[in-house]
Parts: sequence; structure tokens; C-alpha cells
Amino acid sequence: MGIYLSTPKTEKFSEDGQNGWVRYGLSSMQGWRATMEDAVKWTQHAACTDLDDSTSFFGVYDGHGGKVVAKFCAKYLHQQVLKQEAYSAGDIGTSVQKAFFRMDEMMRGQRGWRELAVLGDKINKFTGMIEGLIWSPRSGDGNDQVDEWAFEEGPHSDFSGPTSGCTACVAIVRNNQLLVANAGDSRCVISRKGQAYNLSRDHKPDLEAERERILKAGGFIHAGRVNGSLNLSRAIGDMEFKQNKFLPAEKQIVTANPDINTVELCGDDDFMVLACDGIWDCMSSQQLVDFVHEQLNVESKLSAVCERVLDRCLAPSTAGGEGCDNMTMILVQFKKTSQSSSSDASAEEKSSTSDQTETESKPADTESSSKV
Repeated sequence: MGIYLSTPKTEKFSEDGQNGWVRYGLSSMQGWRATMEDAVKWTQHAACTDLDDSTSFFGVYDGHGGKVVAKFCAKYLHQQVLKQEAYSAGDIGTSVQKAFFRMDEMMRGQRGWRELAVLGDKINKFTGMIEGLIWSPRSGDGNDQVDEWAFEEGPHSDFSGPTSGCTACVAIVRNNQLLVANAGDSRCVISRKGQAYNLSRDHKPDLEAERERILKAGGFIHAGRVNGSLNLSRAIGDMEFKQNKFLPAEKQIVTANPDINTVELCGDDDFMVLACDGIWDCMSSQQLVDFVHEQLNVESKLSAVCERVLDRCLAPSTAGGEGCDNMTMILVQFKKTSQSSSSDASAEEKSSTSDQTETESKPADTESSSKV
């Protein structure tokens, strides 16, 4: 739901970049909503040093109940992926899963409270007071000491975490491998020879597996919402739904546990899109892929393509509800790798290599997720 403006804010934040493996463009727009609660993160070795030479990271974080958890994840989640021992061992999936859970852990206690207060509004949403921005046991911003996140004494050392939350949909490209991790209803879609394939699943309370976990953890579903409140079954933050001390993090009423999907990229892959539900409420996966293909015929700047998607999805009024949400989209084009080039060359020699890379999954729609 949310409070709407009398006229939408159509100013956009857009960015473009590339490295040896991908080109990307992104854009976000506040729209009709009274506040902007989405956040994006895009990191690649050509632009920053916090991922290794062969790896690019993209993330969309859609906040609810406030923007602060989305901003926290945009700042820290990719860093925590790198800090996991599994990452050094080459197990990206495990490192990403642990990083999702780590977000909830880091947002607790005095240090988590203080960081959320700094990232949020000047009047702290958790207490309605500004003391958190004034009280500090250390000089400086403390950025050189945030790595350990050890227990810290203070007036909010028992802080259990934020009641607001965010979705998280991230994609990691390493050479010819694409890994997608998702918690919530932001979505990642890949275009393969013009067909849309969902690489993530929208986590809604009415899904059988989600419903079963919610009920077993002591929650309920009313009007399609967890405990009559949250229309998502997985998210980072939302700590009021994660208070059962007898259950592990992955079995709480709402969990940050991501679905993880790994795909081998091939020469047939055109691009992928990561976007929040403000986009998917207005267009199906295939509709968006078709629209992007149309725009790429006349527009080479990827962020401009994203901007056109946002404009198309923006509702003319708030009467219907759809098209009134914050909107964020990242468009990533895959550059031809040496492996892809070899496959293409083999195909020209009437080899069966390219046929073997074809997916047996059906094209994606708005309700299902398919592996490719």
C-alpha cells in the first residue's frame, strides 16, 4: 500500500558501466510513493576493488516499512559474500547464503542500531528519538572497525533488529557462470534467444512450501499476508517474524534464506534483468524481455532502456494501484566469452555443441521459476 503523492516523482537515478564480461545499465525512480525505499548495488572489478578480477555483482533491494534495511544491504551484503570462508574455496552459493543471514545478525545490538540510525532518517524510526546519532563510544565514523561487528555496550545493546525489511535479489557473474540468489518478490529473468526464463521465484505466503514453514513456526496467513501484515514470506530484516528462539533462521515465520540458482551462460544468452516488484506488477517476464529487445534495436545505452521501462510501467494515476510503486531495474548484457565464441565456431562447423546448451525448461511467466 503506502502513501501516494499528488503527482509522481519521475526523476531517475541512472548509471552505466562495463568490464570484460558484461555491460550494464540501471535506473530507479520514486514514482507515486511518498518515499523511495529501493536500493541497488552494482560492483565489478573495473569499477571497484571489493570483488575479485573475474567476478561481477549486481543486487536489487526493495524496502518495505522504510528504506533503511535496503540501504544497509546495498552497503554490506556484497562485502559479506567476500568475507565468507566458502568464497575463498570457490563455493559462491554457500557464501551468498551465509551473507543473507549475516545481514540479520549484523543489524542487531548497539552497532547494528547505530548503523541503521545513520543510514535512516535523522529522527530514528526505531525509537522516535535522535539519541543514536549523538551517542557514540568512538570518534570518527567507525568504518575502520565495522568488520568484526562484535558485541558492544550501549543504550541499545539489546536491540533485536529492525521491524522494517527488504527483499534481496542478487546476481553474480564469474566467467561463464551466473549465480542468482533471491529472498522476496524482486526477480531475475534471463533472455535466451528471446525467450524469458525466471532465475528466481517470487516468495509469497500462498506457496505451499512457504505456507508450511509459516504455520510450523507459529505464524498464520490472512488475506494473503503473513500474520495479516507482510505480503512476502522471505525477506531480510522484519525481525518481529524471527523471534522463535527454538528454530534456526531458515525455519522462522519469515526467513532471509535465499533460493539459489546457478546457470552456465552460453552464446544464446542475450541479457538478464533484475528488478523489484514495481516492475513485475506491470509486466510479465516475457513482456519485459520483448520490450527490452525492441528498445535495444533503437537504443544502445542500457540505462536509457531501463528508463523507458520505468516510464512505461508508471501509472497515469493512483486509482488502480499497479504502476504506483517505487521502481528499480538493472539490465545486464553478456559479452561473448571465449567459450561462447568457440561454441559458435563449432556450430558453424555443423557441430552439435550449441544444441547441447539448449534448455529443456519452458519459458518463464509471472508465476513460475525455471532453470536454464
